[in-house]
Amino acid sequence: METIQDKHNDMIYPVCRVRTEKAGGSGTVIYSKPDPANPGDYLSFVLTNAHVIEDGINHKKDWDSVLKQDIKKEFLTKVEVELFDYIKTSTVNSSNTYKADIVCYDKQHDLAILKLDSPKQVENVAKIISKEDVNDKIKLLAPVLVVGCSLLHDPIPNYGYITSVKEDIENKKYCMTNANIIFGNSGGSVFLADTGEFVGVPSRVTTLQLGFGMDVVTWMGFFAAPDRVYTFLDEQMFNFIYDDTAKGYKETMADRDKKLKKALYRMKSMDNAEDNI
Repeated sequence: METIQDKHNDMIYPVCRVRTEKAGGSGTVIYSKPDPANPGDYLSFVLTNAHVIEDGINHKKDWDSVLKQDIKKEFLTKVEVELFDYIKTSTVNSSNTYKADIVCYDKQHDLAILKLDSPKQVENVAKIISKEDVNDKIKLLAPVLVVGCSLLHDPIPNYGYITSVKEDIENKKYCMTNANIIFGNSGGSVFLADTGEFVGVPSRVTTLQLGFGMDVVTWMGFFAAPDRVYTFLDEQMFNFIYDDTAKGYKETMADRDKKLKKALYRMKSMDNAEDNI
């Protein structure tokens, strides 16, 4: 059983606020380890929802030197991540704002990873539940703590229980909790209250249309299930986040770049083949 200080270290301190030019939400520090390429420096990554940083993602036509033509390209704008400094365990003393790069995202999973533009170590990092423990620990009535920057407030914790282990929304698996979730919680954290393990990302809340207004059912909130988080990390080739034996960040980004170039060459070959028909 975790002490109060353990709960702060594991479930409050890793949660941060994420801001873009037009919107904001929450995030969770899931990695902060030494950078092999730069001794003394650290690489730190934050997990959030893709919809939280959506206005930092833009697409427009631009000349491509591989295809020798204008194609639709992606342009990513830096976002801001606020990490909180606490005194006397529970009091926010200040917040430190860092620029961060959107290094990968998936709109279908509604998940994204941000890389802090800072060589400093982030001391408190969320402990992601192991793949092997997901089926055993994600059960109805499992007590959870949902932490996020509700309405962009400093991180607020809310206790509750898992009330559904499988909700299919837009062909994606979510879990449901009765811990209060409101706008701004998106991108934050769901932890197992007894162990402090990170088990998901609050992503949606139930709303009802009442005449010209809208009622938010805060006790029917949905979070991206932990197996979906793992699927996202694997698909994006970011498995080094949870696997110390996997390729590191630098090698991962090089592999992703090669994969992109291969796809572009394949597109060019297909276009040439169609021209020759």
